[in-house]
Amino acid sequence: MQNLSRGKISLLFAISIAVVLLFAALIYSQYGRAKPSIKIGVLHSLSGTMAVSEAPLVDALRLAVEEVNQSGGLNGQQIEMIVADCRSDAAYCAQQAEKLITQDGVQTLFGCWTSACRKAVKTVVEKHHHLLFYPLQYEGLEQSPDILYTGATPNQQIIPMALWALQHQGKRFYLIGSDYIFPRTANLMIKDVLLAQGGQLLGERYVALGTSDMAAVIKEIAAQHPDFVVNTLNGDSNQHFFRALKAAGIDAEKIPVFSTSIAEVELAAIGPDLVAGHYAAWNYFQNVDSDENKAFVARFQQRFGRDRVLDDPMEASYIGVKLWADAVRGQGSTDMALIKSTLAQQTLLAPQGIVAVDYDTRHLWKKAYIGKARTDGQFEIVWHSAQPIHPAPFPFYRSRAEWLEVQQALPGAGP
Repeated sequence: MQNLSRGKISLLFAISIAVVLLFAALIYSQYGRAKPSIKIGVLHSLSGTMAVSEAPLVDALRLAVEEVNQSGGLNGQQIEMIVADCRSDAAYCAQQAEKLITQDGVQTLFGCWTSACRKAVKTVVEKHHHLLFYPLQYEGLEQSPDILYTGATPNQQIIPMALWALQHQGKRFYLIGSDYIFPRTANLMIKDVLLAQGGQLLGERYVALGTSDMAAVIKEIAAQHPDFVVNTLNGDSNQHFFRALKAAGIDAEKIPVFSTSIAEVELAAIGPDLVAGHYAAWNYFQNVDSDENKAFVARFQQRFGRDRVLDDPMEASYIGVKLWADAVRGQGSTDMALIKSTLAQQTLLAPQGIVAVDYDTRHLWKKAYIGKARTDGQFEIVWHSAQPIHPAPFPFYRSRAEWLEVQQALPGAGP
């Protein structure tokens, strides 16, 4: 009888252990197993003429993703970056966007530099009612419910720069740009505001992306001797342009150049000595004097190297991830409609200062800065707006319909 009782006890004990283990397995299955990652797509050129400017943006995105993951991720899930090389080819970039959405299952896209690239990807994003964060200053004249624009509109960069140059350098100006939609539209706006203020246009020339032969442009600038040049070149053409200026004996004291796509990264690639004394307009410079920015620069350089520099498009890329992550956390979901609705009301203490998404336009309120290039590869800030500027993708002096009609008539402005 005693042996039988002991046997029953052993059996009951074994059953209890089995139940506990089964229960623990069920708990682990439901809560202990790692949740699948949240995938995001990155669309930037790691090769071709735009790589010098675009490749560093991937590191800025990576820093933001790593910071989110290190802080616990998004609702218990880690973010996984899938990077596609756009090869400096807008059509190819659109193909990669399609793949990232339909095959890789990304929750959102971050990327593009040129407006040609953005417009190509925009078609794909809108077809799928997906989401793109676009980090570049651009020509405006666009809004989309499926794009959040973290770069500047014309009234936050191009127009303040042009008016400051007119006020401080003189009335005679020359325009040089790459032959596609952004430079041609930007220069149309520059001519509008400068000619209305008594400016005098001496010349206007466009070259294909990747152009290295600047002889004709430099010859014309030397002959016309404008009070200043507005430069809307993109990619590695900028290196050839500033080298040609230097070779021709044209320095910043004689003819200052005001650039819309030269930042700290390009200074490092071109060589600071070639660009020193010339100007650029952005919404962020690495030497913005704030605790938030100093901490941002320190974190980036600790992660990617003390010799690395940050610039406006990199900071705008970083901002995009942070805004999206805050929206996902706030909703506890990656549901596209919920995230888009939340994003339209987001604010963020960014390295450049407080930014806020404009509900009506899906662009950011941002401060404007003008900087003078130094030989150490940084910019001395010579002017900044007192407050963040309301984004106006369609400048007020034409209707939206008129702007779109005028832009469509520009050479190089087609799809």
